[in-house]
Amino acid sequence: MPEFVEMYNRARKGISYLLSIYVLGWGFTSYQTIFLGLILGTAFSFINLWMLLRKMKKFDKSITNGKKVRSLGSLSRMAMAAIAVIIATKWPQYFDVICVVMGLMTTYIVIMIDYLFHSFYVHKTK
Repeated sequence: MPEFVEMYNRARKGISYLLSIYVLGWGFTSYQTIFLGLILGTAFSFINLWMLLRKMKKFDKSITNGKKVRSLGSLSRMAMAAIAVIIATKWPQYFDVICVVMGLMTTYIVIMIDYLFHSFYVHKTK
């Protein structure tokens, strides 16, 4: 479980950097709907990662105590993604729907890059 918390903390830093770049892009370029869509999707993606961390902690605690495990909350995370897309379709003048979907995938891309970096670089130096 500590590895998952460490991965979450690294992903949180990466997503924070991306969000700050998106905010700068929204503020200083004429592509405001694109960057606002990326901001919305990435924010919901980060909330999904946080929800997964909470469920994983409960999962770990249940397994340690020998209790039954219900689920990891896939339905609630899918509902959060659906809410982000509904917001984007409700106000298309502010949000680009395709960029919202791309933002929803941001966390997974950050996690894959983090995994590759730690697999090839960090473990080879030990």
